[in-house]
Amino acid sequence: MGVTVRRWAEAGLTLSRTAREAVRLAWSAAPVAVVGTGLLALGTAALPVLVAWLTKLVVDALTGTAPASLERLLWLAGGLVVAGLLLALLPRVSTFVSQEAARAIALRSQELLYRAVDGFHGLARFEDPVFLDRMRIGKQSAAQAPKAVVDAGISLAGGTVTAVGFLGSLVIIRPALAVVVLAAAIPALVAQLRLSRERAGMMWTIGPAERREFFFGTLLTDVQAAKEIRLFGAGRFLRERMLTERRTADAARRRQDLRDLFTQGGLALLSAGVAGGGLVWAIVQAHQGTITAGDVTMLVAAVAGVQSALTQLTVALAGTYQQLLMFEHYVAVARAEPDLSVAATPVAAPPLRRGIELRDVWFRYSERHPWVLRGVDLFVPAGQATALVGRNGAGKSTVIKLLCRLYDPSRGAILWDGVDLREMDIAALRRRLGAVFQDFMHYDLTATENVALGDTDLLADRERVVAAARLAGIHDTLAALPHGYDTMLSRMYVSERDKEDPETGVVLSGGQWQRLALARAFLRDQRDLLILDEPSSGLDAVAEHEVHTTLREHRSGRTSILISHRLGAVRDADQIVVLDGGRIVERGGHGELMKARGRYAELFELQAAGYQPDLVAD
Repeated sequence: MGVTVRRWAEAGLTLSRTAREAVRLAWSAAPVAVVGTGLLALGTAALPVLVAWLTKLVVDALTGTAPASLERLLWLAGGLVVAGLLLALLPRVSTFVSQEAARAIALRSQELLYRAVDGFHGLARFEDPVFLDRMRIGKQSAAQAPKAVVDAGISLAGGTVTAVGFLGSLVIIRPALAVVVLAAAIPALVAQLRLSRERAGMMWTIGPAERREFFFGTLLTDVQAAKEIRLFGAGRFLRERMLTERRTADAARRRQDLRDLFTQGGLALLSAGVAGGGLVWAIVQAHQGTITAGDVTMLVAAVAGVQSALTQLTVALAGTYQQLLMFEHYVAVARAEPDLSVAATPVAAPPLRRGIELRDVWFRYSERHPWVLRGVDLFVPAGQATALVGRNGAGKSTVIKLLCRLYDPSRGAILWDGVDLREMDIAALRRRLGAVFQDFMHYDLTATENVALGDTDLLADRERVVAAARLAGIHDTLAALPHGYDTMLSRMYVSERDKEDPETGVVLSGGQWQRLALARAFLRDQRDLLILDEPSSGLDAVAEHEVHTTLREHRSGRTSILISHRLGAVRDADQIVVLDGGRIVERGGHGELMKARGRYAELFELQAAGYQPDLVAD
């Protein structure tokens, strides 16, 4: 019993904190609209009670033994007309103000959520399925929960006004009936809260299935996947996988809907029974002369009004409870601890003078994964080119991710001129880096924006953008586009200017996108460390030669790290480091490693063997 009470208490405290967070968010986004919605709701809630009393007075005035004066009847009728006009107008005004509040709250919540997501400096959270589900649910609830909590508070206030007004009327007519109506609402409240908790749990349970459904649906409509799907006839397979996930989620929703149906149906029958019983009693009492005809109309309106108000209160509480359970995911994302350690007083990232050192670096992506790096010791001298080579899975790209501090070493340290990267300001460190990744991005933006994403501070500096594109060998292609550098590089999303003529959207070839990615890196030409991860993997032989010639010139005298499976592209590096199984097995210059007849020489000669027969024949 004690454990259950403690759990309920902890759950209550959590919900209370979540509710405060939701209210704080709503208030910061739209204080005027929130207050306006509340005042309008209170006015709307009081009107039914006023109408019921005015109706009772009119009926009694018309049917009483002493007829009322025409002036009194006209005043009562005028009150009913004004109340009717307000009843017609206030809900519509309230709806507009409420929608304004909803838009402002949704905008603010999205801003805070994505600001929090942007604050995750590493990649681990984006590779955690549980956290991804939490982000998806948090995104959905962020636009709804704060407004729902505020609306619930307003509904509670409005429902209380209506309920108290009508209950007071019932107490005047027959106190016992007020007690019965009030007691009938208690099981409704308990049942609604239970249903809300079940529905929130169901949403969390089906989260993985919904995410997989979204994944398969995206594949079926993705232009990059379309070629293989159609060539291999995989559409039916993927479609069935998508539908299977949808059926799984729908089955869970159906079970919950059935529980809702039976519970809500029972509650509706209970309410109808109470209302019917009250009506029969009122008719009998009126026939016996115990109450007046006006009392009958008042009683009918009061029973219906109290039930409606209590139902409103119950639904508001239950809906808020469900929204708060969902909103907890938003709070968990928005208030998540940093995914990488942050020094109490970060050290500024100074210009690289001596070099970067990996000191006994071990790394694995989680405790369940094998080691990717095993005790790597490496010094990258400033002003020199270092190449990392090795088979797939040797750990080359992982070294790059650690240098960019997308992860931290599981053991060991990485030092920048003797300073541990974990002691440095992350944003300042990354401003010292320029990079081209093997899995570079295609952005559905204009050509200028695609280049300028390398340094958004230079978005308006067309001269620098063009210079970077020239260096990457993509300028002529971009200049020849329908709108030059302002052309959208997408056929899926078009600019406002092109919406009447979507054919102006352009899709580049793989090699052209690769050059565009290089232009992004060249825009950061004043950086201390240039990282090139397979910078020519999508290029033809001529383009590859041009790019590597440009890169050799560009990285001359600069600190650079180059990864390439085409060993001819790295042979001029000052230092070639061979990784195998997460360890460094060789290092040295090209000539030195060839003489050593080790792993590098084996890989180089194996790759060169494909060209040697033709060379011999010539």
